Amino acid sequence: MWTGRGILLTTMAVLAAAASAPVGASAADPPPVTVRTLHFDTIVGPSNDTHCDVVGDLYTPATATHANPAPAVLTTNGFGGSKDDQKAMATALAQRGYVVLSYSGLGFGGSGCKIELDDPDWDGKAGAQLVSFLGGTKAAKDGTTVDDVLLDGPGDPRVGMIGGSYGGQIQYAVAGQDPRVDTIVPIITWNDLAYSLAPNNTDIASGVTSTTPGVGKFQWAGLFTALGIVDGIQNLQVDPSRDVTSCPNFDARVCPGIVEAGVTGAPSAGTLQLLRHASVSSYVKQIKIPTLLLQGEDDTLFNLNEATATYQSLKAQGTPVKMVWQSWGHSHSAPAPGELGDGDDGYSPVDAGGNLTAEGRTVEQWFDHYLRGDPAAPSLDFTYFRDWVPYTGDATPAFGRAPAYPAGADQSFRLSGTDALTPDAGAVQSGAATFATPPAGAPTSVTEISALSQDVPLSDAPGTYAQYTSAPLAADTDVVGSPRAQLRVSVAGDNAAGLLTPAALATLFLKVEDVAPDGTVTLPDRLVAPIRPASFGKQVSVTLPAIVHRFAAGHRVRLVVAGSDAAYRGSVAPAVVTITTDAGNPGVLTLPVAGADSQQPVVAAAVPAHACVSRRGLTVHVKRAFRKRLRKATVMVGAKRAGTIKKPRAGAKLSFAGRPSGTVVVRIVMKLRSGKTVTDVRRYRLCG
Repeated sequence: MWTGRGILLTTMAVLAAAASAPVGASAADPPPVTVRTLHFDTIVGPSNDTHCDVVGDLYTPATATHANPAPAVLTTNGFGGSKDDQKAMATALAQRGYVVLSYSGLGFGGSGCKIELDDPDWDGKAGAQLVSFLGGTKAAKDGTTVDDVLLDGPGDPRVGMIGGSYGGQIQYAVAGQDPRVDTIVPIITWNDLAYSLAPNNTDIASGVTSTTPGVGKFQWAGLFTALGIVDGIQNLQVDPSRDVTSCPNFDARVCPGIVEAGVTGAPSAGTLQLLRHASVSSYVKQIKIPTLLLQGEDDTLFNLNEATATYQSLKAQGTPVKMVWQSWGHSHSAPAPGELGDGDDGYSPVDAGGNLTAEGRTVEQWFDHYLRGDPAAPSLDFTYFRDWVPYTGDATPAFGRAPAYPAGADQSFRLSGTDALTPDAGAVQSGAATFATPPAGAPTSVTEISALSQDVPLSDAPGTYAQYTSAPLAADTDVVGSPRAQLRVSVAGDNAAGLLTPAALATLFLKVEDVAPDGTVTLPDRLVAPIRPASFGKQVSVTLPAIVHRFAAGHRVRLVVAGSDAAYRGSVAPAVVTITTDAGNPGVLTLPVAGADSQQPVVAAAVPAHACVSRRGLTVHVKRAFRKRLRKATVMVGAKRAGTIKKPRAGAKLSFAGRPSGTVVVRIVMKLRSGKTVTDVRRYRLCG
């Protein structure tokens, strides 16, 4: 599916899709689309010695033919889902002229082999072989091949990928090893799966990756395991090898790692290696194609810090990247009105009336530019959903725009005494707040029931936390990004000598709350920052999960440091914790505040001035990569033949005189010496 909705399912049904079944038209009467279910034999694994049967649905628009090939989109499901979950999205894209192949990932929805966590050696290699199918060099099991996909070269399709959650990470796994992929749109997915399932928001080495094992997120991890096992049992007839170990449907290393983190709260070195090998954080340098990141603000599984880590790595290495923070995520899967189409067969870029939604428009502009060659280029900026902005219909007005992340400037509060926050360094009072963490990680604090409820009352048991609260704010304060905290913390029996095992290290849980004038407390999106410092012998620096939240005038900001959280498996050993502050060295809470300059309206894709061509015409040439292999090329403008290229370095002169304003589509249909036909599609905007 396009989103992570599959991970929220407790059961699933594999629907049988009829071969070559027509998909109904929408109110706008788009061109008809045919759907055909196919099976593919893929060869995967570190040694390329494992055969996996992959099932997929091929959506072909009537406009895509051998003579008029179309770009393609490859997509797969979220965790616990199947190819059927992408039906709405695949149909909408096909009705807009894209050939779409939606398939069930390994271990899910009728595809064989086990769940390998989107590992490049397994899932990545399987996806790359489906790219070969779209490129015309690999046949489905029934012998089906395609010749209606636009090619950049022999066997090289013009193809993008899109999908969410588990279907988001797979895009990195494929694109990281297959240069034929032209662009990707990963949605609500991870950067480092070790951070996702056992986060540590301190001792950060890079991105979200910590040098110290994190704190087990046992509720989410338990749901992952249950969904995978249920899928394996339901589809045992697809591949009996799924159930040959004590970890049905998973790589045999997964279940012991989940159990270990659930018992001790800390993943082992082997588990961390397994999780990180299946994470883009370990091979981000291989991602060099344009990337559109969409991440959920309401998501305690893969929080905003994950997309931010990927965004910053890609931007630093020069990869074209845009980041969008949307309202919805794994914790709340319903998009805001007008943000994204939502139906029984998955999310769609269009609403029930066939109109593009706010996110759908962003995706369409992205694909039209990077796959169709539309000269209108999406802005490579940072946009985010603001739930305090009223609107009707399309959700675009609720999105704010900044040129890049981070947006805005920092606003700092100092910890004062035992319970106060103050922006005035001169007002800091000395103090020491002491509390105890519970034995065996007992749940003395509650913020959510992961994946099931964010409506449970917030609670912290007396004696198990410290909190620091500001005075009422004089003005609205819009926080967009990751709050940061620096604390002077001491723990009895600290690990200064480095003798304690990770499971015995003390764990703490930080959260930034909004306190209304009537005392009502809101924890934005129920996000918590677990920390397991290697040692408390120095100042502890914490990067909390990013939020988009307005602290209204008259409200107060509160920092809570708790000894446990019900959604996590805290330290097995109890501890006495003291947070100390004084005027010379106070603790600090820093909030990234977005001002008006960082809350600009969203901009549409722009056509650069140099992209327009004279109405008199131009001369087109065959790309250098094809010249040595060229036999002859026919140049088409729209549906009419406009010229012929018989010599590799020759060109065809085109005249646009008398044509109306707009975009001209030019197709260069090349006959190669090998007998293959390759089509190069170009779009030109006429100067007005």
